[in-house]
Amino acid sequence: MTDRAPLSRTPALSRKLSAIAESATLKVDAKAKALKAEGRPVISYAAGEPDFATPQFIVDAAAEALKDPASYRYTPAAGLPVLREAIAAKTLRDSGLEVAPSQVVVTNGGKQAVYQAFQAVVNPGDEVLLPAPYWTTYPEAIALADGVPVEVFAGADQEYKVTVAQLEAARTDKTTVLVFVSPSNPTGSVYTPEETAAIGQWALEHGIWVVTDEIYQNLVYEGVRAVSIVEAVPELAKQTLLLNGVAKTYAMTGWRVGWLVGPSDAVALVGNLQSHLTSNVNNVAQRAAVAALTGPQTEAEQFRVAFDRRRRLIVDELSKIDGVEVPNPLGAFYAYPDVRGLLGREWRGRRIETSLELADLILDEAEVAVVPGEAFGPSGYLRLSYALGDDQLVEGIQRLQRLFG
Repeated sequence: MTDRAPLSRTPALSRKLSAIAESATLKVDAKAKALKAEGRPVISYAAGEPDFATPQFIVDAAAEALKDPASYRYTPAAGLPVLREAIAAKTLRDSGLEVAPSQVVVTNGGKQAVYQAFQAVVNPGDEVLLPAPYWTTYPEAIALADGVPVEVFAGADQEYKVTVAQLEAARTDKTTVLVFVSPSNPTGSVYTPEETAAIGQWALEHGIWVVTDEIYQNLVYEGVRAVSIVEAVPELAKQTLLLNGVAKTYAMTGWRVGWLVGPSDAVALVGNLQSHLTSNVNNVAQRAAVAALTGPQTEAEQFRVAFDRRRRLIVDELSKIDGVEVPNPLGAFYAYPDVRGLLGREWRGRRIETSLELADLILDEAEVAVVPGEAFGPSGYLRLSYALGDDQLVEGIQRLQRLFG
């Protein structure tokens, strides 16, 4: 007999994690920043991040928390009691829903809240109705919960808002969850109170969980109010998870404080998961979030007013480009133009058929970074964040006007 060396085998990696797509918005933003580092004058509309500094009184609260030895220790996994109380008060004030602090879990940013929400209410094979255009993280978080995202698309002609009829047409006996986002990322669309009530009533009648992301609820314009689905249909609260955070309203994206609010049984599951996943959110950041929610709202309102000015400017200027249609966004800080009129044509010697190709052309020829519609659903659209300085906002759009003029 001949001695034979044992066969070596490379261990397999997780198929579930290998299937996750990289965040398209972060990918485009990273590419833009890399080009800037090379000295190219790239203007990026890619990241959903306010360009303002976090208000000083919030920073001061964090500085004070650094002096408190209690901040150096483990604290309850679901969040500091004082912050959970502040979140419960905000939920009543802005979403019209009275909850106990025990119905709140503080998370490491809004993304963790999204992930844990689907883990709590989705079982393997469950279908989750996902209105499109949608934020890139939703379908990945649904898949990580072994759910099946079912896209329901609404185009520019509907102001990117789905109807009850569309949802009902997509519903099957496997449908267990609806994602509802108003104001929307990526479109900036805001459902009217009547539209919200109709969708909420439909979900209630069919016993469907609602996961509603309200992180942009305070960034609305033209006298519009983003009515929470649980305010429109109070009975729905028993089957709704509300997601929110301080990132957008208070220019606190890097502080990583979000939260989930919902019925006690679901929140208990989320809290148990978090106790094993991350435990408590950074205590200093939690103290900063308390200050944001309970302190003066003057600067947050100034941010909103500035976004409103930029919103009107970007819509006006994009609308000057022949072949571009821009529904008026009434919330968040995004414009989502329909650019199908620019496709199927030749630009700078290149035949452009998709919005992905169009975004590459714009970056190469105009040194402007935008996110293609393929990141959020069907091709034919672009997302531009207007959360950047006024001068850069104007210069970037002027580059697009020259490219497609």
